[in-house]
Amino acid sequence: MNPFSFYNPTRIEFGSGKEATIGEHLAASNVSKVLLCYGSERIRHDGLFDVVAHSLAGQGIEFVALGGIVSNPVLSKVREGVELARAHDVGAVLSVGGGSVLDSAKAIAAGARYAGDVWDLFIGEGALTSALPLFAILTLAATGSEMNPYGVVTNEATNEKLSIGNDHTRPKVSILSPARMAGVSRHYLVYSAADIISHLIEVYFTATVQPRLQSRLVESLINTVIDTTQILLDNPADEAARGEFAWAATLAQNGLTFSGCAGFSYPNHAIEHSLSALFNVPHGAGLSVVMPAWMKWYQDQNKPQFERFAKSVFGLESAEEGIAALERWFDEIGTPTRLHQLDIAESDLPAIVDNVQINVKAFGIADAYPPHVVTDILKRAL
Repeated sequence: MNPFSFYNPTRIEFGSGKEATIGEHLAASNVSKVLLCYGSERIRHDGLFDVVAHSLAGQGIEFVALGGIVSNPVLSKVREGVELARAHDVGAVLSVGGGSVLDSAKAIAAGARYAGDVWDLFIGEGALTSALPLFAILTLAATGSEMNPYGVVTNEATNEKLSIGNDHTRPKVSILSPARMAGVSRHYLVYSAADIISHLIEVYFTATVQPRLQSRLVESLINTVIDTTQILLDNPADEAARGEFAWAATLAQNGLTFSGCAGFSYPNHAIEHSLSALFNVPHGAGLSVVMPAWMKWYQDQNKPQFERFAKSVFGLESAEEGIAALERWFDEIGTPTRLHQLDIAESDLPAIVDNVQINVKAFGIADAYPPHVVTDILKRAL
């Protein structure tokens, strides 16, 4: 194993009903006013907003609400949140929603403590040296943002989808309540499954140092995602499966699965970020298109690991069979595997490839993914 340090200070409170304790966690951090960020009005309709408001009131904590955060969160909304946080002098940011809400909340927390424009922190023109304390209640499991510092936001003016994050933007407390995730639509359940698997396979396939222990952990999590997705498609009310699915999402991106690994990269995310930036496709849906195409292109660079994946996850022998099995499973559960399913045509490829070059530079893999390589990968998804 490669030498490593593992430290994850986020406290996870897991269990249905624990959302009612959020006020206690904020009070324990001496927060008296908080910016409450959320997405759709679903949390008002299903009663979660009232539960949170009651919990905060019980601890004497005031809140200012910022709703309307969209999937594929945008910079304009982040800027609105920063201004709101500053104007009301809040002491923390609370995210109630999925990964997009939490991504926005991280950027808002950082921007509120930064003297310039928050976008500076995404493009390296400013240093992320402080952020308001972050708290989260998850209503959708996918991104793993609840236990890592990273957030991704799209600048609508430039079509750049970039990330932010360091120890200052780690949530202090994240609440995972499986019962509050039961309202996730079928489409977003399968998109989430693809998102979780993408987080796991990037390191698994690209690492130059990949301990067997970490491979086994990744394979176990992928199998858990596949099993629980099937259960939830048949019975969305299965709270036990919902809980395992949610915890797998957290473990996929909290640093545990790649501790001891080295030399890895995230090419699937670098490519997909351009799809969602340019065409506003759901992130997980974009990933389920990119992943099989990238795997077909990349497999010869790490054939033994692809053969291991085929055997450990699907009980098959060859790399090609394993890739085909994953693509077939995506088709079976109803998440897209072809660009045309995202309303993206071959004529759109040049614009996508140009945009991807921004991302591969940000991810530090520009030399490995020049335009002709990205074009080759995307053509496999036509």
